[in-house]
Amino acid sequence: MRLSVVSLRRCFACLAIAGVLTMAGCGGKDADGVARRADGSAMDPLPTPEGARGSVTGMPDKPGPGQQLASNATADDAIEIDDIALDEDGDGQPDTDADETTGADNEPSTGDAALAIQRYYDAIGAQDFASAYALWSDGGRASGQTPEQFAAGFADTANVVVTVDVPARVEGAAGSRIVEVPVAVESTARDGRVRRFVGQYTMRRSVVDGATPDQREWRIASADLRELTQ
Repeated sequence: MRLSVVSLRRCFACLAIAGVLTMAGCGGKDADGVARRADGSAMDPLPTPEGARGSVTGMPDKPGPGQQLASNATADDAIEIDDIALDEDGDGQPDTDADETTGADNEPSTGDAALAIQRYYDAIGAQDFASAYALWSDGGRASGQTPEQFAAGFADTANVVVTVDVPARVEGAAGSRIVEVPVAVESTARDGRVRRFVGQYTMRRSVVDGATPDQREWRIASADLRELTQ
């Protein structure tokens, strides 16, 4: 027996309705949207999916403790790369400015000031008055005498001995460095008379830019000697 097209369509419609009724009987959702089992009991709701944590790059939106420290750092906490001494020669010691170190080593010390006084009296004892005169500042003019007057002042001196004490602390002046060198001097005249003096020499040297090597050496700026009475 042949079924007409209309009959087939009606069969399919009935099957579809029956399927819907069967699903409703096995469980589903009420009108209030609550999912229920076949026996009519409500089903537990599914958990809501969590949103993505952090940014799309996978980094946290808020910094952790370590990152927060960086944001709290001030400009004073930053390390300047220029301040880091690098061990470029591989000797295990940080490299420093070679020019600065060399310059510091070449600067005359207070010991050099004391040696200048010793050389001064050695020259006088050897009657090398020109060399002694040159150890005064300004080419000897700081002595207040001409070279001839200076030499004449030692005409009656047969021998001279100086004891140099420890120099005082170096003081700064405008473009200069000054130090006092304590001394004790014993002078013997040609007639045998002995005179003793104590006091100090004020030594000065230039530190201005463009100063000559001679100007940077210690030179006698003034003398303050007092004769001891017997």
